[in-house]
Amino acid sequence: MLIIALALVSGLGVHASSSSNSADSVYNHIEVYSEVLHRIRSEYVEDPNMNVVTSGALHGMLESLDADSSYLSPAEYKAFKQSRVEGKADIGATVSKRFGYAAVVSVIPGGPADKAGINAGDILETVSGKSTHEMSLAAVKNELVGEVGSRLECVVIRTRKIEPQKITIVREIVPPPPVQEQMLPDNVAYIKALALTKGKAQEIAAKIKSLQSKGAKKLVLDLRNDSEGNEEEGVAVANLFLNKGLIATLQGQKYEKATYNADPQKKITDLPLAVLVNRGTFGAAEIVAAAVMDNHRGDVVGGKTFGEGSVQKLIEVPDGSALILSVAKYYTPDGKVIQDTGITPNVQVASSDDLAALPDDDSDNAPDQPQKAQPKEDDQLKRAIDVLKAKTQPKS
Repeated sequence: MLIIALALVSGLGVHASSSSNSADSVYNHIEVYSEVLHRIRSEYVEDPNMNVVTSGALHGMLESLDADSSYLSPAEYKAFKQSRVEGKADIGATVSKRFGYAAVVSVIPGGPADKAGINAGDILETVSGKSTHEMSLAAVKNELVGEVGSRLECVVIRTRKIEPQKITIVREIVPPPPVQEQMLPDNVAYIKALALTKGKAQEIAAKIKSLQSKGAKKLVLDLRNDSEGNEEEGVAVANLFLNKGLIATLQGQKYEKATYNADPQKKITDLPLAVLVNRGTFGAAEIVAAAVMDNHRGDVVGGKTFGEGSVQKLIEVPDGSALILSVAKYYTPDGKVIQDTGITPNVQVASSDDLAALPDDDSDNAPDQPQKAQPKEDDQLKRAIDVLKAKTQPKS
């Protein structure tokens, strides 16, 4: 077991160039780890399964760092590689780890999870009969993908229900949702993006140009529940509104610092801007919101975002297992880390959906799902429009 620990430490970058004090501290931890394993093996009430013990220790070690860092056993790593195959179906939902369990960040409207009644804020207690508390985030995501038409059995915990619910989700190929556009009263352009996957910046730019040609005077960019995509696309979307200034910074202990500055050639509009966000705003969309707010380009309206903005590195271990380790984090123009902190809007407006899923809500008599047949007034959008009414379009 000590060999495994030594291999793990060497894989994480303990080099001869490290200071002696740092090296001593690392090896002190290894000695403690070895002693604990020895005591378990020699004094536990029954002969322990040391493979299970070691795997559990490594899972806990990585998850103690952050939600995205994971240890994958040889079997889990094999499944992980298979899950990367093109054409695999999934459930159409973004999940992360919160409170030790897999939590649903958002669901794609009309996707498998949505059809099955899964809502943002739900906790997946088990997937495929396995407790998500005992699984890394990468292992959980492995279970969400599969063949088209295959079924995922899960147990869901909701804050407004005492008893967990068993739900079956039928996996499908779920394409990224298209960008939606609409001209609201008073020539307010409305753009809604539920994903910032590759090419979405160009799609958003085309929608904005089209609405401007029709007389748009102000713009609302709705990034609520936008949880899919990559941070580079978030930088590209932010640049559509900025002709100068810092968009984001990416850095880590051993990661070369990257600075993303606005390119004036890529800016397409000067329209007064409001960006809508909520708890389901995640990753790339958070970069857009922070860049707009910190550069004073517009207002960010809604609720605090999720807090996801890191880069992972895959490290293979000789025994066939692997580590997924966070090696860098994104920072806002004002120097605040996005990971686990999120973006707090300068105009805060809670929505009824946000309030319904708060962890401290102890109401047991509320319905399981929002009443979609009864449209509710969108307080956040209404406030964004009110904020824009006080804005005037700057001269080019």
